[in-house]
Amino acid sequence: MPAASAEWQKILTEGHRGMVISRHFWRHVPSAPRCKVCANPFGGIGGRAARLGGWAPSRKNPNLCARCCDSLPPGGAEVDIAVLFADVRGSTGLGERSSPSEYAELLNRFYATATEVLLRHDGLIDKLIGDEAMALFIPGVAGPEYRRRALAAAVELLRAIGYGSPSGAWLPLGVGLNAGRAYVGNVGSAVVDFTALGDAVNVAARLQAEAAAGELLVAEDLLEDLDAQLPGARRRAIDARGRGEPVPALAMDLA
Repeated sequence: MPAASAEWQKILTEGHRGMVISRHFWRHVPSAPRCKVCANPFGGIGGRAARLGGWAPSRKNPNLCARCCDSLPPGGAEVDIAVLFADVRGSTGLGERSSPSEYAELLNRFYATATEVLLRHDGLIDKLIGDEAMALFIPGVAGPEYRRRALAAAVELLRAIGYGSPSGAWLPLGVGLNAGRAYVGNVGSAVVDFTALGDAVNVAARLQAEAAAGELLVAEDLLEDLDAQLPGARRRAIDARGRGEPVPALAMDLA
């Protein structure tokens, strides 16, 4: 195994002490947007203070701080991770019924809520784009129970949106969750992005695309005791493009 890949393997499975300490510190300091690796803030008073210490957005990728982008080795490694996608259902109609300012305010509220929930469960926020959030749960960051933490984050995110509450949801949101081996690391050359690639990611995205508002779709093999973790969930077979057979999943309606 090349030295860079071995280093990535260690970071992703055993953890990088400096990164974990940074994440636990920075997640309490406002405000978004943040570095997707160490979670240091780019916005607000916290962001201005962080930039003085060298945690400014990287020129290669504004989603990473300069320290993380420059200190992480090139390449990546294949590891088992959990991948969460959350998407606003009917966002086009939502935008048509709202003024641009109202729509932006709603999405900003979604970003803030998703960021708070996902960081609390030690998820790496891969993307917050348009009406979608994507998070990675990696053993070296979220610990050995990374799959369970991803499931807890998925349920809590829907609860934070208001599903299951007397007042109801303030946003129509569907969530998909899958786990499996993926290539994780720095992808690209001129513009470097820390992300995950592979079938596990594609399946998670497909599950999210099939989830209705207030629904969580979880790949059946996420946990051995998934039925106990999602009491009352029903089984579904999800058609995933490029796969010969449907993906067995559990669907839980939190609406």
